[in-house]
Amino acid sequence: MNFGRFAARFALVGSLCLATIVPAQAKFWQCVPFAREVSGVDIHGNALTWWNKAKGLYQRGDAPEVGAVMSFAPVGKMKLGHVAVVSEIVSNREVRLTHANWSVRGKIEYNVRAVDVSPDNDWSEVKVWYGPIDALGSTTYPVNGFIYPDAGPDSQQVADGTNYADKPVLDNGLDREHAMAFHD
Repeated sequence: MNFGRFAARFALVGSLCLATIVPAQAKFWQCVPFAREVSGVDIHGNALTWWNKAKGLYQRGDAPEVGAVMSFAPVGKMKLGHVAVVSEIVSNREVRLTHANWSVRGKIEYNVRAVDVSPDNDWSEVKVWYGPIDALGSTTYPVNGFIYPDAGPDSQQVADGTNYADKPVLDNGLDREHAMAFHD
């Protein structure tokens, strides 16, 4: 593992630990500043602009990597797109994402399932875990690809022994069954 990749992963873990120390009521998170803070990808502007702004600054691709930013294209109610950080690679068709402002407005979700449902197995379309139904949502979201915070992917970490029944933790101070939320 090169130093840049190690530093990016260390920053991801450190940011996640810091986010758990701060009281949930202390900050209303949007996806963009959260993804920028956790990944180290220094892009500003709405999520819908990240894919194009990354060109020439960061490597981009269609393979997930821990620490990479998944760039969602705008669709339906999600007019400004969305960005999320890959926190784990489960298989060639499933990753875990850590992101903000998805199931619970302004809150952080850790290690939620995202499944590649694209017909060509290229991560161009995904379904993402949605808190209010405690399952993968029914909406299919278009994905531009992945923005790599350093030199790009050279390996994929596949998790073994993962308990897929584990539910993601919501950083909202409420238990999952009583979290009242909506998705933008």
